[in-house]
Amino acid sequence: MTSIAGDLRLNLEQLVDYYVTAGSKTPEVIAAMEKELTDMRRAYNEDPDPADEPGVIDEPANDWPAAT
Repeated sequence: MTSIAGDLRLNLEQLVDYYVTAGSKTPEVIAAMEKELTDMRRAYNEDPDPADEPGVIDEPANDWPAAT
């Protein structure tokens, strides 16, 4: 597996810069990012992407009126 840390750091710095340029303070932006990452981690742990589960196929139903 290749390291994504450098690329991720660059993107995070650009994101912080975007919000700081728009008027936010750096510590506020970083705190908001940390909160969102915590929320994302919790949501993923509770309900990971069903596509990651082998054998589960999500197909549309053909029981709508025009299908027959």
